[in-house]
Amino acid sequence: MENKENVPQAPGLNQCAKKQEKSWEITRKDRGFLGLTGLFCLLMVDTVLFYQPGLGITVLVMAWYGLLRAYLGRDWLRAGESRALLAVNLFLGLTFALTSSWAFRLWNLGALLVLVPLQALAASEGTLPWWRPAMLRERLTLLFQGLFGNLGAAGAVLSRGKGGERKRTVAVLLGCCAALALVAVLLPVLAGADALFAALTEDFLTFCREHFTTGGMKLCMALVITPFAFGLLYRLKRPEPLKKAPEEKSGDRDGVAFAIALAALCGMYALFLAVQLTGILGGEAYLAEKGISYAEWARSGFFQMVGVTAVNLLAAMTALGRSRREGRCWTAVRGLSGLLAAESLALLVSACWRMSLYVSAYGLSFKRLMTYWGMGMMAIFLTAALWKAVRPDFRFWRMAFPAAVAGWLLINCVPVDYLAAKDQVDRYLSGQSQTVDVGYLAWELSYDALHQLERLDPGTGSGYYGQPGFDSYGEMPLGVVMADRKLDAAEECGRWESWNLSAWLVSHG
Repeated sequence: MENKENVPQAPGLNQCAKKQEKSWEITRKDRGFLGLTGLFCLLMVDTVLFYQPGLGITVLVMAWYGLLRAYLGRDWLRAGESRALLAVNLFLGLTFALTSSWAFRLWNLGALLVLVPLQALAASEGTLPWWRPAMLRERLTLLFQGLFGNLGAAGAVLSRGKGGERKRTVAVLLGCCAALALVAVLLPVLAGADALFAALTEDFLTFCREHFTTGGMKLCMALVITPFAFGLLYRLKRPEPLKKAPEEKSGDRDGVAFAIALAALCGMYALFLAVQLTGILGGEAYLAEKGISYAEWARSGFFQMVGVTAVNLLAAMTALGRSRREGRCWTAVRGLSGLLAAESLALLVSACWRMSLYVSAYGLSFKRLMTYWGMGMMAIFLTAALWKAVRPDFRFWRMAFPAAVAGWLLINCVPVDYLAAKDQVDRYLSGQSQTVDVGYLAWELSYDALHQLERLDPGTGSGYYGQPGFDSYGEMPLGVVMADRKLDAAEECGRWESWNLSAWLVSHG
């Protein structure tokens, strides 16, 4: 019989096998940090999935950066970009412990999901500068490679070591899993088979059902997430240069297509602004002839205008960045881009004026204040786009990214809910408004609005929903509503994961 062990194998197959087998560089530090990563993942599952956002998110952000600092050392902050984003992310994390606005919680959580990976990957080798728009795609690629391309690192940590040590580690893990499974199955069976045993173990089983059912679920979810998180840390510790695809050169397109598209937009917006001007100069009489009330005309369109100007900004920047910088077409693109930016600024002025008319009649709200903020940010970006049309070498995105982050940090420092509630209550108490939407102020805004509701009469008459002076929102006295909201705030502060200063001040007020 032929001896298969002596049969030579093809050299190509051996080389393929060596390429497919990835060697893991595992140190004693990696073994310790696998356990710390598992604890971090358990904290993440507990704070993000099982409780309302609050102090837990703040602690989670701090724990993540503590883990990065301990694992990566000092080099992870060698880039100025990384240090700046660290300060931004720490500030956003701190807002969860201070405020109770659901809108800002969701937006800040989304911002952290974007900015935390950008900060962590800032020190990776060969990455694009932060002011290049293609940087976002590159960092996203690095993130997915770190999360999904290094799943074997956790397994390599568990299996690395001497033969006896490796076998013992695997045996301990299997033994723990088997013990938990057997006890979970057999203990209830034994309790059902003997009344005395059931009586003696009743408190223990109740304690297990109340604590270990949810705890076991959290633990399982954390164990699933841990290999992904540790793989990302492993990649950050040992960065690999990203294989870059050949990038398309900027400014290599014929500008005639951009010029035609921009000319069409400029003509359309010129017609729109002419109609707007006619409505402003014609006044109520002209609008009445067209079957439109002045209030209806004034309160429509400002939200859409913010979105339209964003589209215009993208169109202008694409044309300026992609057009070939030569000839008459380039001159036309620059002129039309500047005209489009100027028309967009005029659209924002019109929308802001109409918004002010609406606010003067109906007061401020959370959405209206945020729209004012959005208009201000778009005005900054459009002004920068207008300057780029004049000076094509101006790096728009190098200004836009920091401006967007700074603007968002600034609006986080503004008590939007408090200002909206104060304006509504002031208008009602001064007689400017005959109604105040207590349901909106009490239930749709954060706890910061309750301080203004305390200025209203909590008793009978004007203090009731459905009574004169208040929008109908149910037959419940204002005092009862305030008491219910304070109970909600106290419940929110009952767990450290959901604690926040805004709720705590209301519950102890």
